[in-house]
Amino acid sequence: MAELPPGIRLFTLFTRDQWYRALTFVLTFMLYASFHLSRKPISIVKGELHKHCNTPQVIEHNTYKEYAIQIQPVKKIANESRCGWEPFDKSNYKQLLGALDYSFLCAYAVGMYLSGIIGERLPIRYYLTGGMFASGLFTAMFGFGYFYNIHSLWFYIVAQMANGLVQTTGWPSVVTCIGNWFGKGRRGLIMGLWNSHTSVGNILGSLIAGYWVSTSWGLSFVVPGVIIALMGIVCFLFLIEHPRDANCTSSSSSNSKSYTNGPDRYTIQKPEISAKKTSLSWDPEKHCLLPDNEKCNKSLNHNNGGCEETENRKSAISFSGALRIPGVVEFSLCLLFAKLVSYTFLFWLPLYITNVEHIDAKRAGDLSTLFDVGGIFGGILAGIISDRLKKRATTCGMMLLIAAPTLYLFSAISKMGFEATIVMLLISGALVNGPYALITTAVSADLGTHKSLKGNAKALSTVTAIIDGTGSVGAALGPLLAGLLSPSGWNNVFYMLMIADACALLFLLRLIRNELRCSLDRTLFKEH
Repeated sequence: MAELPPGIRLFTLFTRDQWYRALTFVLTFMLYASFHLSRKPISIVKGELHKHCNTPQVIEHNTYKEYAIQIQPVKKIANESRCGWEPFDKSNYKQLLGALDYSFLCAYAVGMYLSGIIGERLPIRYYLTGGMFASGLFTAMFGFGYFYNIHSLWFYIVAQMANGLVQTTGWPSVVTCIGNWFGKGRRGLIMGLWNSHTSVGNILGSLIAGYWVSTSWGLSFVVPGVIIALMGIVCFLFLIEHPRDANCTSSSSSNSKSYTNGPDRYTIQKPEISAKKTSLSWDPEKHCLLPDNEKCNKSLNHNNGGCEETENRKSAISFSGALRIPGVVEFSLCLLFAKLVSYTFLFWLPLYITNVEHIDAKRAGDLSTLFDVGGIFGGILAGIISDRLKKRATTCGMMLLIAAPTLYLFSAISKMGFEATIVMLLISGALVNGPYALITTAVSADLGTHKSLKGNAKALSTVTAIIDGTGSVGAALGPLLAGLLSPSGWNNVFYMLMIADACALLFLLRLIRNELRCSLDRTLFKEH
């Protein structure tokens, strides 16, 4: 009998469930990376919509004169003013550009609260596919303003608002899928790796938009719009919402009992008999990750008949019911301020680099990708630490505590030269995006499959939407405040970001205290 070829042997090393799980991981990664790819161009094009030109109020020093000569446009077109693209060529351009960010993010924040509820009541594959097609249309619509010589501020605001609304279909959908397929055993690490799609999408979006920004900035939007629409077709053809749809188990590390009653990342590694005994008196998920409501737990678990379990699985949780899950409010408010910081960098970093380093829009966009590279490592590091410590809130708190002074150093050191800016971009990206990545992925999935829900997986989309929707309020406020504060000096913007990090940490203090107290109680419990 002939030996199997090496390639076939590789396929046989993994089970059918593992291949499906890998497909879901890669596919959802690519799908949401395309969402961020389509969001990034606006930050790159800002430097082209308003250029530093030879006007007395803008140019005060010889260095600025040299810079103005350096970035004179290669191509002159009839509808382009000397200082950029009308109406963004006015002296109040920072407020106008901030209005674009604000319109997108406000629509995103409002739509996110509705999106999770709607998403639980529709097939995710169809819902996500429709959202990606619509997002591709409205992303390209912004770029059409260049080709059709449109100078109405309202046209660009409407395009941003519409895009913000339809992009809310993405996050609850992909988090629900990934949460359905992966249990809690190594959720922090897995989702830390998976959440790098945010930074990968930002990097690709920066590179694609930067390629055309100086010659034909409309293509900086049209090309990402086409890409996300094409990914919508891929979503329709390949996305599997739940393991049971493919006759698979929910996680390779979970047995059937852990899936039915809510996965338990501590007792799963113990023998079955030991797990049954300890779960009656000590439930780490209920006591450690979050301060659970015992009455809620009892009411949901009082009847163990199959009818109620089936009903729980079929019915979607209400908005108020999701808010009552312990920890949802605290993590939501924390994310509000953490996302404020992250999205301020997302939308304003290239323009800041342009002003400080005196380089053109393309080079500033390329340099800003280092912040997202740091974010990839930050998300993975946060996941590994939280898995090792089994303390989500404490991990976020540590990174937020270090991030605040690091932002002050960034504002000071970035003015010292190109090399210093590169180093601080990597460090700041890791510390800013680490807590944001952990809360929006592993924490959201933990809360959406919390033990008090008794295996009701339909809560995951609503919980994810509440947490990310609240965070999106901060994402809307951050760029708006940056637009208002930046005319008075970039230092004021960084002070605002440091205060936001401090507020994010403040909302986690109660959960951090509970985790530390629980760690001590667990140690005493094991000793007895």
